[in-house]
Amino acid sequence: MISQSVSVTGRCGACGGVLTRNAGQRIDRDEVRWDAETTCGSCPATTRAGSHEPPTPTPTPTPEEIRRLLLQEHGPAHLTLTDGTANLISVTRALSRAHGLSLGEARALSAELRTTGLTGTLVEMEHLATTLRARDVSVTVTPTRTA
Repeated sequence: MISQSVSVTGRCGACGGVLTRNAGQRIDRDEVRWDAETTCGSCPATTRAGSHEPPTPTPTPTPEEIRRLLLQEHGPAHLTLTDGTANLISVTRALSRAHGLSLGEARALSAELRTTGLTGTLVEMEHLATTLRARDVSVTVTPTRTA
């Protein structure tokens, strides 16, 4: 299973104690899922959120704040075509169907993948890579930093 997590601390607004926030992304049931939990070591202040709460058939996108924390902690991953002759129509269809993108959005993403590659969290890029490989599109995911 592909996953990434990050832990950050801050000051609790309720009591002034140390607040710890654990957040992450993972691939679960062929979807990118996210979770975040914030707890205080000095008082009962606790929050939980995620793409599974409340249970939904379609996961919610990872909040930008969590993506930013993951990218700061782990660095971005880069998705590139291994074979520059990949069929743009296959790539566009795979992106559109698997990720609920309009054809225009998928076409723009396909063009970017073909020219410069795509960048995001490791989980996001591995999820896209899995989708494309299932359509016989050869891609490579390269993390910019190793853990």
